[in-house]
Amino acid sequence: MLLTHKNTGLFWELQEYFEKLETANLSEERKLLLNSITEYIASKAAANYAIRLNFICTHNSRRSHLAQIWAQTAAAYFNIDEVFCYSGGTEVTAVYPMVITTLENAGFKISKENKLSNPLFKITYSETAPPIFAFSKKYSDAPNPKSHFAAVMTCGQADAGCPFVAGSEKRFPLLYEDPKISDGTPQQQRVYKERSEQIATEMKYIFSKIAL
Repeated sequence: MLLTHKNTGLFWELQEYFEKLETANLSEERKLLLNSITEYIASKAAANYAIRLNFICTHNSRRSHLAQIWAQTAAAYFNIDEVFCYSGGTEVTAVYPMVITTLENAGFKISKENKLSNPLFKITYSETAPPIFAFSKKYSDAPNPKSHFAAVMTCGQADAGCPFVAGSEKRFPLLYEDPKISDGTPQQQRVYKERSEQIATEMKYIFSKIAL
C-alpha cells in the first residue's frame, strides 16, 4: 500500500502504522454502527461545537482506553478540531500493562508518571498536540465531561449495566471482544494487537467520513 506524506503532526512511525489500516474490509453491519457516530460528530463540527466522546467499559482498563486514544489520534490525523476524547468505567481498576505495550509498539510514546496501584500514564502521539493522560476512573469522574457528550459503550457488561448515562446527549453501543480472554496465554500479545488494530481501524473509518 502506498503511504502518503501528509503533514498530520503525528509521530512518523505512528502515522505509517495508521495509514496502513484498511477500512474497506469492515462489514456493512459494522459500518451502520460507525456511521451513527460519524453523524453525531459531523453535526457537532458543522455547528462549530466541541465534540466530546466518552468511551465507557466496565473496568476502564483495556477497550475504553484503546478507543479513547485511537479516536483522539484519528481526529488529529484528519485535522478535525475541537475533538476531546475521554474514557471511564463503571468501577475503577488500572490500565492493563499489555495495553501500554501494544500502543508503544504502534508508535505512541508513553511514560509512567507514578507508581500507584492505579498508575497515571502520559501518552503522546504528536510533537505538537497535548498528551493524553490515561488512568482508570469511573465514567463520571474528573476529568470526564458532565454534559454535552456522547457515551460510546465499548463492552457488553457496561452497555447492559448503563442503559442511561447521565449527562450524555447520545449513547452508542460499539462493543468489542475483551482481549482479557488471552491474559496469561502465549496468544496475549497477538490478541491485544488485533483488538487495538480493530479499534484503530474503526476510529479511522469514523473520522475519515467527516466532511469539513
